[in-house]
Amino acid sequence: MSSCTICPRDAPDGHHTCPLHADELRAWLAELPHQTLLLHDFLQPGTTPSAGRIGGTGRATAPVPVDLRVLTLLGPGHPLPPPDPHGDGDGTPVPIRALLYGWADYIASEHPAATRDQHGTTHIWPCDGAHPTHGATITGWCTWLTAYLPYAITRPWIRDFHHQLGDLLAVIRNLTHAVPRRHPQAAPCPNCEAFALTRTDGRWGVTCEACGHHLEPDAYDTHAAAVLADQQHLTTARLIVTHARDPV
Repeated sequence: MSSCTICPRDAPDGHHTCPLHADELRAWLAELPHQTLLLHDFLQPGTTPSAGRIGGTGRATAPVPVDLRVLTLLGPGHPLPPPDPHGDGDGTPVPIRALLYGWADYIASEHPAATRDQHGTTHIWPCDGAHPTHGATITGWCTWLTAYLPYAITRPWIRDFHHQLGDLLAVIRNLTHAVPRRHPQAAPCPNCEAFALTRTDGRWGVTCEACGHHLEPDAYDTHAAAVLADQQHLTTARLIVTHARDPV
């Protein structure tokens, strides 16, 4: 087993993330296009954001028609944040499309491409760039990055990708107030026995909120079936004992 570069858990051999954080990355890439649609709602002329979302009241001058943070997130930009040698920056995030393109381009520069020449000799070198099938949109880049995620999680820099993507989602969710829902599961955690297992919208697995244990859906279903069967047997046994002690 390897070690996860994001948390203390073990990772599969050759991987630099545990299954939990690999699952998290897939969910974030699936969530981003939907969050982008919500951000676009703030750019519609004549619309007013819901109370508590953006802006305030009591301004002495007319407000800016749209929130500048939204314009920054949806606009063009550089894949890396601007230099801040004095540490007094305003924390402006990297635009969504720029961040996704930057990582796709970096992954493509590392990912090996194999070709065979006319003599049958195989040549291996980096890809000639990232080319999303669905176009260079936020959805297109998310689809491309998801397809190359199995390669990315084998690289030590996946920690940086996880942190940057997570920070970006936190900024966006703070604006849209759209957070994936968690659904409690009936069975206790097989690791710590706490009743804290949850499924989160958009994520593949089941995670314990108490100890962080992560289960694939099939593993949870098998575990839950066994636990519920044991509980049913225990309930039946108790009914039999009660009936024997207090016959009608």
